[in-house]
Amino acid sequence: MAKRARYSTDCTDAEWQVIAPLIPAAKAGGRPEAYPKREIVNAIRYVVRTGCAWRLLPHDFPPYRIVYHYFRTWRADGTWERVHDTLRRRLRKAKGRDPEASAGLLDSQSVKVTDQGGPRGFDAGKLVKGRKRHLLVDTLGLLLAVVVTAASVQDRDGAKRLLRRMVGRVPRLAHLWADGAYGGDLIEWVATTCGWVLEIVQRAAGTVGFVVLPKRWIVERTFGWLGRFRRLSKDYEVLPETSEALIRIAMISLMVHRLARLHAY
Repeated sequence: MAKRARYSTDCTDAEWQVIAPLIPAAKAGGRPEAYPKREIVNAIRYVVRTGCAWRLLPHDFPPYRIVYHYFRTWRADGTWERVHDTLRRRLRKAKGRDPEASAGLLDSQSVKVTDQGGPRGFDAGKLVKGRKRHLLVDTLGLLLAVVVTAASVQDRDGAKRLLRRMVGRVPRLAHLWADGAYGGDLIEWVATTCGWVLEIVQRAAGTVGFVVLPKRWIVERTFGWLGRFRRLSKDYEVLPETSEALIRIAMISLMVHRLARLHAY
């Protein structure tokens, strides 16, 4: 490809050093790659950060069909999840933590959808018609797991889907914090099914207005990080799996930037 002007969403050299070893290599015996993987990754980052449609990618990127092909292939074969989890462990280690988290925080976020189709519902609590993002993060705010459902799915039911995915995958995980929406029977379910302690962090009686609550602010900050990525301002996707992949890509971008600054290659 001809050299182009740099976009602010492009990987720097230091960031590419972090992520390049984790990107799948070309299959042996196939045709030579027409476009560098770095440009494919840059184009995907551009879409997630700016919120543009795939077909509206600037023409100095590889053709959008090729970019979307790689995005979809890496979603289907688990590449985005593997890259994300590897970087999370590496960043935790660079921050002086054990690579595997021992505690986490649960919360959800309801967002509107477009007319693209796919699962959707009405969150009567938030008065939002769309989808709900169920997140589990560690005490640094780094993503451990994400599940996207219709907004009508209750927080407790979404949490069960989320936590089932995590059983046996994070060996040190033992303690979770969440708000009052996750109380009741879920506490016992977490203990018996997952072997973890779920602690509910409640607002003090008589509290009025915004108050920073212990532990719960960490997952709220993660939602704030995701809010920087315009593709996540609504759920534009047909498949919840695509939405989950885009959330992981946003977190990958954040972690790659931090690892590059820490020179943790």
